Amino acid sequence: MESESFNEQCFDLTEEFKIKIPCRLAERVESYASANKTTITVVVVEALDLFLRGH
Repeated sequence: MESESFNEQCFDLTEEFKIKIPCRLAERVESYASANKTTITVVVVEALDLFLRGH
């Protein structure tokens, strides 16, 4: 059975994606977001994008 690509499944510009991360990492992300007056979501999206782009 062939699975659909992510692009074929995602009809919205955003998609909920739940992951489990270590508590200490979650605390660091939350602290960073707070210190930079942004949200945890923004921090995670920017970090993943930067990582996946290889910069």
